[in-house]
Amino acid sequence: MNVGIPSEIHPLKKVIVHTPGHEVSLVNPVIKDELLFDDIIFENDARQEHLDMLKIFKAAMPEDGEVIEILDLALKCFREESVREEFIELMIKELPYENIHTIQSDLKELPAEKLLQFVVEGSIPPKRAFNLNPAPNLLFTRDLSAVVGDHIILSRAAKKARAREFLLMNMIVKHHPLFSEVKNNTINITGNQSIEGGDVLVATDKVVLIGMSERTSFSGLMNVAEKLIETGVEHVLAVDIPKQRSSMHLDTIFTFADKNECIVFPPAIEEQKDNVVDLYASGDHVQTRRCKSLKDALEEVTEQDFNFIKCGGEEQINQYREQWTDGANVFALAPGVIVGYGRNTKTFEMMAEHGYKQMDQYDFIEEFTDKSFDYKNEGKIAISFQGHELCRGRGGARCMTMPVLRSQL
Repeated sequence: MNVGIPSEIHPLKKVIVHTPGHEVSLVNPVIKDELLFDDIIFENDARQEHLDMLKIFKAAMPEDGEVIEILDLALKCFREESVREEFIELMIKELPYENIHTIQSDLKELPAEKLLQFVVEGSIPPKRAFNLNPAPNLLFTRDLSAVVGDHIILSRAAKKARAREFLLMNMIVKHHPLFSEVKNNTINITGNQSIEGGDVLVATDKVVLIGMSERTSFSGLMNVAEKLIETGVEHVLAVDIPKQRSSMHLDTIFTFADKNECIVFPPAIEEQKDNVVDLYASGDHVQTRRCKSLKDALEEVTEQDFNFIKCGGEEQINQYREQWTDGANVFALAPGVIVGYGRNTKTFEMMAEHGYKQMDQYDFIEEFTDKSFDYKNEGKIAISFQGHELCRGRGGARCMTMPVLRSQL
């Protein structure tokens, strides 16, 4: 099997990423907010930080594990002339405000590499008579889709700045052989609905969380929840979260570290009440049940206790500071083995108090690059890596990863 996600914490086997390229250097400070960036980032350092993160992944994954660059997938699809033409037509149809139809004939003459460069950078060097904004958020591959079991949710962008990325992912799922086994198991939404992968977390094969956020609409959430329940998911926990930039997705304030252990931003998770609705099947209908809190809801539907570890530790100022730099946005490589930005020191201290061995990127890579990593023997580990430039884009390790295959425990 090429694609399948039984939970957030099963051992990682295949993950789609994008190491930042020239598109991040095309972010003009004047339009950074329009492009959903809080700051401009230095391409060279951001690129190296990202590559260092990938070295951690490769050291932890099995020999047959794969770290896949999304542009490699897109380029393979674009090698087919018919796919290039189809994608150009799709951009014209879905992005009428960009006036791409005025250069349709020029785009059709482009080879695969140049068309892909246009999609990501927004122009065709050396000719720059027609310019779109760049797509620097491609770095955050998590949002483009979400694999749940053997189904894949094709996200629909809430913001125009990310629309081309989402169309690119749709094209990849439709045409790349990696997704041949699941392309008929896609879950789509239409119209003005939106849903993004950062709001979808797979607790178990029967329980999925979806955040109703700044980026995922109520109608998008309900549409996807109903379709997931049709596939055999027993509970979809709809989590209403603050509609603001700092908590744009559920995974910016809540992520899984182990089977029953999570990293949470307390003000938006532990201190919120009556903000979770359990959606479940009853006969031919979807029923709803309001829950006291996310912790209560998880414990009820999974029938196990959960431990919530506080992002930033006990002091509220540190909670806010470290949530801002993605302390709650960790990525699980295996049960109890997580990766996160090293700058979130209070979060890592809290994890140490809960039994996690702390390792930085250099120690982990040195120890396991030439030695097979077995999470069952190594125990719980919290791996830190440097991300001083990456975090300027407002996304952590989970935001920068789209797992498509995790192995069984």
